[in-house]
Amino acid sequence: MTLILWTYDWVPQGPRGHVRDIRLRWACEETGLPYTIASIRFEDRTGPDHLARQPFAQVPALQDGEITLFESGACLLHLSDRSEHLMPRDGKARAETLEWLIAGLNSIEMVTVPWWFIGLSSPPENPLDGWLASRLSRLEAVLAGREWLAAGRFTVADLLMADILRVKKLRAALGPYPALAAYTTRVLDRPAFRKAYQDQLDHFAAADAARAN
Repeated sequence: MTLILWTYDWVPQGPRGHVRDIRLRWACEETGLPYTIASIRFEDRTGPDHLARQPFAQVPALQDGEITLFESGACLLHLSDRSEHLMPRDGKARAETLEWLIAGLNSIEMVTVPWWFIGLSSPPENPLDGWLASRLSRLEAVLAGREWLAAGRFTVADLLMADILRVKKLRAALGPYPALAAYTTRVLDRPAFRKAYQDQLDHFAAADAARAN
């Protein structure tokens, strides 16, 4: 059955390439799971139809037959359970993958997003610099001794972590963390990511053309 990935039909230039449906696109490209893209008009994101799929009026949402999911982490877990390519079946390796997936969401992204957001106003000093440095230092120590986060190979945990770390301002701050910088480059060099990224850019470019007509 073909999966349906819900995203906006259009967004401003700034977030293009970073709208979180890219995480689901990437997962499907890695696994070969068939999928199609469905769009919500950006202006209709608070409409009742979309709120029934995503109560916070965000994207993505995932439809798999009678199952509909929101939140990119939950959607990634669901997709990973469809393919051993992203989620090992061995109990220990699966546990490692799960803990690092949750670490990406809870220990890294919960720091990087507010750090980045505060930085938009260009304050003389970002009060979250120390918190961010602490988290990145600990992640650097882990990746200095291994190529991947879990299971000795690429998993959904790497997909998520690299997507978190690739934000331009954050990636520019990885200079003091060579293992982390190399890890991010290595994961983002995967053909599945490059295709997912370009497909998202093309999706919004097509919306520009449609709106201009």
